[in-house]
Amino acid sequence: MTVSEQGRVAAAEGSSAAGASTRWSVQGWLDALAVYRQPRLIAILLMGFSSGLPLALTFGTLSYWLAEIGVSLTAIGLFGLVRTSYSLKFLWSPLIDRLPIPFLTARLGRRRSWALLIQFLLVFAILVLGMTDPRVDPAATALAAVVVAFLSASQDIVIDAYRIELLRPEEQGAGAAATQWGYRFGLLASGAGALYAASYGGWAFAYGLMAALMLVGMVTVWLTPEPGGIRPPEPLPGPTMTARIREWLGRAVVSPFYEMYQRAGGKHLAAIGLFIVLFKFGDALAASMSNPLYVTLDFTKVEVATISKIYGVIATLIGVAIGGALVARIGVFRALLVGGGLQALSNLMYAVQFWAGHDVAMLTVTISGENLTGGMASAAFVAYLSALCSRDFTATQYALLSSLATVGLNVLSASGGALAETLGWIPFFVLCTAFCAPALVLLLWMMRRPAALMAAQP
Repeated sequence: MTVSEQGRVAAAEGSSAAGASTRWSVQGWLDALAVYRQPRLIAILLMGFSSGLPLALTFGTLSYWLAEIGVSLTAIGLFGLVRTSYSLKFLWSPLIDRLPIPFLTARLGRRRSWALLIQFLLVFAILVLGMTDPRVDPAATALAAVVVAFLSASQDIVIDAYRIELLRPEEQGAGAAATQWGYRFGLLASGAGALYAASYGGWAFAYGLMAALMLVGMVTVWLTPEPGGIRPPEPLPGPTMTARIREWLGRAVVSPFYEMYQRAGGKHLAAIGLFIVLFKFGDALAASMSNPLYVTLDFTKVEVATISKIYGVIATLIGVAIGGALVARIGVFRALLVGGGLQALSNLMYAVQFWAGHDVAMLTVTISGENLTGGMASAAFVAYLSALCSRDFTATQYALLSSLATVGLNVLSASGGALAETLGWIPFFVLCTAFCAPALVLLLWMMRRPAALMAAQP
């Protein structure tokens, strides 16, 4: 069963899956867990680590660096725009999916050649970002961050496709879980690990260490076989070069989007797209100012690294597990409603944190609650995005949907710094909570219309 099929089954069967789960035997659980010993699953986990590693380097860790040297909150918020690549990666996903790289593809295969090339470039881009000085030349720092984000988004495209093609149908669910865990460990390394490293040797040393950790993904790809073996490029019919290009564009670009439009219809597809953009917006707006809030309250790097980046990641992993169980028991839409509602309320914890001041115990509660509910909402959200994909166009459609999901995370949330400076901390976080409401209202509207369930059909 593919990831998208699992999402469809979870949403369509809802509570009936819960009844079945209670009847699972201990041996059934042991058999299910045994799949994680497969070398392919270990490879997927390590690729997930490589995928998650660059993200914090252009977001949380970078924002802490900027806040520490006195960059204004408005400028820090605008730096979030460097991650726009995550929202636009669907534009070049067909190229990565189908174009061969001269010399490399014929020897390494389509997925391995793209993955290794992108990871090689990422190593150097991260090194360059760490060697910039945002106090002296913020434009150079922003440009380097843009390059890192672009290459990181491109790596996500190829690793998603690698995972789907490498694993057997019965391993897809375990592969998705392994990817999430690896991704979180990558975030932990570039979050807590980078802050610890910066405390020890400075920011250039920290980013250099993160560049070296990219070798984990490169070695994994090098040692993992090409899915399906190395195959020659697909021949394109047509008497002329123009006709062949037109045929390629039709297969790689037009067909995936047209299939989704046909399946959903224009009105419901627009509603689905708007929901995907807005679901994480309020939470992302609050998160964009979390590290500057910690600096304002005089928390040290070690305190933030220990609580926010270690305990927070653990809370997220627990939340992902709870969210997955919710999807199985009550269906994907109800799980989205529960997770999204709790995620919205957790933003108020930042306001409580500001009122409490430099209180490490309160920081632990704030970060744990935010990450726990965020993990619950994310698990349901990934299940929903997977269910929207046709198995014929999984790579390109998932790139499109995940790009839409990052619009709220990266583009809309860039206004967070200006809002925080204008409103003050407590009104800002109350407003972030209110910004979660439109997505939840839209979700209720979608749940009342059968056409909105089009992705949940087997």
